[in-house]
Amino acid sequence: MSALSFQLVAKAGTARRGLLVTPNGLVETPAFMPVATYGAVRGVGFDDLQKLGAQIVLANTFHLHERPGEEIVAKAGGLHGFTGWRGPWLTDSGGFQVTSLADRVQLDEHGVTFSSPVDGRRRELTPEGAIGIQEALGADIAMALDECVPVEPEDRGRAEAAMERSLRWAERCQAARDRPQQAVFGIVQGGAHAALRKRSARGTANLGFDGYAHGGLGLGESRPARRAMIGEAHAELPAATPRYLMGLGRPEDIVDAIAEGVDMFDCVVPTRHARHGLVFTSEGALNLKNARFKEDFTPIDPQCDCPSCGRYTRAYLRHLFLVKERLGPRLASLHNLRYTLRLMERARAAILAGDFESLRREIADLSDR
Repeated sequence: MSALSFQLVAKAGTARRGLLVTPNGLVETPAFMPVATYGAVRGVGFDDLQKLGAQIVLANTFHLHERPGEEIVAKAGGLHGFTGWRGPWLTDSGGFQVTSLADRVQLDEHGVTFSSPVDGRRRELTPEGAIGIQEALGADIAMALDECVPVEPEDRGRAEAAMERSLRWAERCQAARDRPQQAVFGIVQGGAHAALRKRSARGTANLGFDGYAHGGLGLGESRPARRAMIGEAHAELPAATPRYLMGLGRPEDIVDAIAEGVDMFDCVVPTRHARHGLVFTSEGALNLKNARFKEDFTPIDPQCDCPSCGRYTRAYLRHLFLVKERLGPRLASLHNLRYTLRLMERARAAILAGDFESLRREIADLSDR
């Protein structure tokens, strides 16, 4: 029996506010998980993340398996002891990373065999192995191994085969569990086909996971199509469990998904955009490298309460990027993470007030600028 529990606190339409209880802390939902690929968010310390409002962090199982290896992490007391982040951790299964290695991969019913991008050695990842690695990492929430394929509306056969294999692998993941205090989420697949996603959600729900994720989205489908596919899946998933949209982090994508009843998110977009000078603001997305900010001595976003906006100007950030000073990406990352985490705070408040639709329209209008 999992140590994780989930309680719905309020609803506004199909948008939900909840409370996720894990062995290492509480998470208010909707929640965004900063991505700490190798056990660290690039350029941002865990003290920073805590001050920015992060409640839970995501690590990449595939990359930690490659370096330093789950045995090292386990000896340090799992991710909590190895990294110093004592709050909840979620680890993915490594399926997306492995199956995206293209010609390096051999995939069959048993699992995935691939050439390591680090040292070229042949490695194997099976459903049982993915669970074993994540148990050694000591995450609060682990993910089932799935087969993720590109969104190709015309290739239903490939999407269906991958979805069915993901269901068979999910069953093996459930059977392999040996750490009761670790929750495991199943993953809904089905490409760009709403009917396949509905079938996948029904089959995954029948396996009785602690929570459920939408995988393989954000790979080319339209926003309306994505909302429809999420809605079809949610009709089959138990309402009393958390729902997680994997890998999407643009503000408009997040609020779309919250409106459909998604509770958890992760994405590298806030920090990856920041490293290129792209920031989210109450005026829409801005490229701080643009010449128009050369003499702009206002904060990145006057409405933001992050440390970067409290002390530095757009002109100064632009200067840092142009001279390739590493402080620039760090300050922009702090801002984008705080913007995204504050968006979650605003969403939770709007759901509690019964007026989430106003926030959704506001963010949608910004994305059209």
